[in-house]
Amino acid sequence: MPKLACVAGEPSGDLIAAPIFSALHQIPSMAGLDAYGIGGQAMQAQGFRSLWPMETLSVRGYVEALRQLPAILRLRSELVEQLLGEQRPDLFMGIDAPDFNLGVELRLKEAGIPTIHFVSPSIWAWRGSRIKKIKQAVDRVLCLFPFEPEIYEKAGIAASYVGHPMASEIPEIVDTVAAKKKINGGLEGLVIAVLPGSRRSEIELIGPVFFETIALIAKRLVGQKLHFVVPIAAPHLRPAIESLRANLLMDHPEIDLILLDGQADLALAAADGVLIASGTATLQAALWKKPMVISYKVPWLTAQIMKRQGYLPYVGLPNILCGEFVVPELLQDEAKPEALADAVLSWLDRPAAVKALETRFEQLHLSLKRPTGLLVAQVIEQTLNRRSR
Repeated sequence: MPKLACVAGEPSGDLIAAPIFSALHQIPSMAGLDAYGIGGQAMQAQGFRSLWPMETLSVRGYVEALRQLPAILRLRSELVEQLLGEQRPDLFMGIDAPDFNLGVELRLKEAGIPTIHFVSPSIWAWRGSRIKKIKQAVDRVLCLFPFEPEIYEKAGIAASYVGHPMASEIPEIVDTVAAKKKINGGLEGLVIAVLPGSRRSEIELIGPVFFETIALIAKRLVGQKLHFVVPIAAPHLRPAIESLRANLLMDHPEIDLILLDGQADLALAAADGVLIASGTATLQAALWKKPMVISYKVPWLTAQIMKRQGYLPYVGLPNILCGEFVVPELLQDEAKPEALADAVLSWLDRPAAVKALETRFEQLHLSLKRPTGLLVAQVIEQTLNRRSR
């Protein structure tokens, strides 16, 4: 029975990996595949065995990682020990989380275990020097974006473009009216989706700002039918978001603010405008063809380090992939409720600009649409079959 070990370090990695395991079930030679390691609910629903909790790895930024560093290093040490011992796999695939996975991949590759890294680290945006470690640690990189394989090939690293799985899961044509009918028995009027992030540290830093922005938007659109929808990315984030909601409604009980368990796709499909924390969810919003305002806050030291190591003038994936500022980014000191409210309301006042943005995002969608799960599953199958010969 072939053995595949994987590590997904955060909810976005868990979601994009799940279709791979679904596709593996359809390949006869992969019948009985034992897949295990670290993964979330979406991977586990496809038969993946998670031996350690994924939440330990779900941190972003230097300062946040330093706080969690002892736990992360302990987990990595235990994981490598198991994978070189009783749980030795025939193949290891790291799913994003490069700061954690590249170290694991290096140790396993040195021990003769083939390694694949699914989701290229953002070497084209910052920390390009990591490509040297990638070459040492990884046999093949599987890339989500079409411009990435050329970068690796120039460095002598095998790479394949497999597309982004969200581009296959999200429909090319969006029915906003139908989506509104699925929330709370049906919503009429304007819907603003607010996505404050998928990590506790993100909620703590940007959450209060986003909820103050909600109050300002509601004040400026008083008299209109208006709903705010906040999808909660993971159950452990609910208390923090419910606290923010309670504080908001204490002062503004008239605001209709709806919390959803997960269901970010539904919130985005129903939205007329989006306020969103920088991250994978911004690409999700782009694939739903939505006008958005991207924002983010990290501790000051983290921001200074990232600024010095960055190569691009933008951080949001929609802007990076389009090669220009197609949506506004208000980061760090610019992330103030007044400015965020102005930016969100600006989209609502410019239907022609929204239509042009939708067209741009339709083109982006088509460029990213591939049978990603199947393509990755085929690479896994081929690698395991070569190893068994």
